[in-house]
Amino acid sequence: MTSASRRIDVHQHLVPPFYRDALAGHGITEAGGRALPGWSPEAALELMDLLGTETAILSVSTPGTGFLADTAEAAALARRLNDFSAALAAEHPGRFGWFATLPLPDAAAAAREAERALAELGADGVTLLANTGGGYLGADGQDALWRVLDEHGGVAFVHPAELPGPAVDGIPPFAADFLLDTTRAAYLLVRGGVVRRYPHIRFVLSHAGGFVPYASHRMAVALAADTGRSPLDILEDLRGFYFDTALSSSPAALPTLLAFARPGHVLFGSDWPFAPAAAGQYFANGLDSGVDPGTLAAVDRGNAEALFPRLAAGTPAPAPSRPLHARLRQSARRAGARAFFRMVQPGTG
Repeated sequence: MTSASRRIDVHQHLVPPFYRDALAGHGITEAGGRALPGWSPEAALELMDLLGTETAILSVSTPGTGFLADTAEAAALARRLNDFSAALAAEHPGRFGWFATLPLPDAAAAAREAERALAELGADGVTLLANTGGGYLGADGQDALWRVLDEHGGVAFVHPAELPGPAVDGIPPFAADFLLDTTRAAYLLVRGGVVRRYPHIRFVLSHAGGFVPYASHRMAVALAADTGRSPLDILEDLRGFYFDTALSSSPAALPTLLAFARPGHVLFGSDWPFAPAAAGQYFANGLDSGVDPGTLAAVDRGNAEALFPRLAAGTPAPAPSRPLHARLRQSARRAGARAFFRMVQPGTG
């Protein structure tokens, strides 16, 4: 990490107290097999200073509002979350952006809230869970939402949720199921032609797209047999997604992601606070040491500036919200795999 990196983190979460209370009221104390982490704006800013992040675009992680069976309650909670996020970004100009929470699976209600968030509240995009209650992105009946996002040239941040059906004993959902969930959504968005019919939507796939870069050619063969389309066209659709590096800038995953994604389509992500600070350091250091300076500058900031023009035209980088002791900075630069695996309890969000 360099002090001049000024990263833009497109994958950072928030857990407002009223949202935590709403989850607890329904017996939900974890997400993806990991206990809900503590969160505050101050802690977020401290982590951002540690990783050299200037701006974080915040989102609500799984389960979103999908735990509420009443559609009116889900819509009301989404509105409250979005009002909170908009106010937080206004209180910290230049430090926070946000993706709106939508009350899926009700596509009509989601379309209305997307319109409000994008047109009235100034959201940077929307969060879409790969599946809500077993209903996946790309299924029939979602065109009302796609039309709104396409009209706004919206960014849709696709985050995994727990897979439909029971988890496998001994495998927490975040460890493998989340990657499959994102992959399923990407597959169905391509299979259903959503990415072609609505070309102005920019989809960002979490965690380097799950299995998409690694299984893309296999998926293209299956999709070609199913749809009659050219495998090369299908590969172009899959390469058209954006991908974040959250928990994915490892020596094993990063080269494949960069080889697969279109130029300009890889974005920095931390997954904090579901991924603790040590995990953020480990994967940020993997990015810092794993690519050439030009690629690093693009992934850290340049690609996000192109996706979110307001960030490119924004104000000068603010002073760190909380100065770090020199020893802490040095420790952050030296953090390596051994320290990471010793410090981090198994689990991510």
